[in-house]
Amino acid sequence: MSDALHVKGRILVGPDDVRDELWVLDGRISFDRPATARELRTVEGWVLPGLVDAHCHVGLDRHGPVPDDVSEKQALTDREIGALLLRDAGSPSDTRWIDDRDDLPRIIRAGRHIARTRRYIRNYAWEIEPEDLVAYVAQEARRGDGWVKLVGDWIDREAGDLTPCWPREAVAPAIAEAHRLGARVTAHCFAEDSLRDLVEAGIDCVEHATGLTGDLIPLFADRGVAIVPTLVNIATFPRLADGGERKFPRWSAHMRRLHERRYDTVHDAYAAGVPVFVGTDAGGTLPHGLAAAEIAELVTAGLPAVDAIAAGTWAARSWLGRPGLDEGAPADLVVYDQDPRTDVRVMSDPRRVVLRGRVVS
Repeated sequence: MSDALHVKGRILVGPDDVRDELWVLDGRISFDRPATARELRTVEGWVLPGLVDAHCHVGLDRHGPVPDDVSEKQALTDREIGALLLRDAGSPSDTRWIDDRDDLPRIIRAGRHIARTRRYIRNYAWEIEPEDLVAYVAQEARRGDGWVKLVGDWIDREAGDLTPCWPREAVAPAIAEAHRLGARVTAHCFAEDSLRDLVEAGIDCVEHATGLTGDLIPLFADRGVAIVPTLVNIATFPRLADGGERKFPRWSAHMRRLHERRYDTVHDAYAAGVPVFVGTDAGGTLPHGLAAAEIAELVTAGLPAVDAIAAGTWAARSWLGRPGLDEGAPADLVVYDQDPRTDVRVMSDPRRVVLRGRVVS
């Protein structure tokens, strides 16, 4: 007879699918009581699929790549909050060893950032010119797990403000090459001017997307281009603006404007049907373990609680091609004392975290 885990209470399989119990046998979910299992442990409460952080950086800190023991601590910090599926949106570190650890979250990698020469954070990205973009996108498409990450805009020191990094004639064939190789493409974008060319070139997702305006939102919605707003990161814009005020006053003023309208930007995109997903940008300057805080920020921006939760659970897992609380799926789930749909703040303090069938927290 096999050991089993019995999960009881209110199982939120989907926004409109609530069940009373499930079983975990050999690390996988079943909604039928196993006939040949003995109950090892019972866990009870309000249950969600493992949370998703669709924009983080395991293996990276503010200075660049970090040792494996630091990467491990980052992944464990995400695990403690219940973030069990991470899309690593760019890292120079090789974290493939994490895939062999059953006690760490699963990572979907986008390879290393691809940036314009001297137009991004030192030690983070491949820094190249437009004529090399197709080749580097192909390289990272082969190295990643179905994603490639571009730096779409950054401060131009000569202009003293954010400007696009890539001309459309360079980015269109690069995105086409990624798609040919079976990878999707996302891009870091703070400003307004980089967005139209990227979307019309066929990009799949935009990170941050603080520059979304009323004329651009319908384009995103029509093309089905997702955004990952990283509102917990956008909260740092005023501090960044203060630090750059003396040298780059135009950039500083621009960053403050983007920050001031951040909630309206996300709400307007959501209301127009733009797919919105949870991401934190942890691992650069922010700590890991912020997925629940980002869900709360989406609620502050005006998303209904159930849709904010979906952006970090059911919908996000579907978007990334990973199962949720499905029959036969790996048992990655989070248990809470109260209904998170009533108050998403309970998600910052899970009662239990179950990873691949084991209670790990």
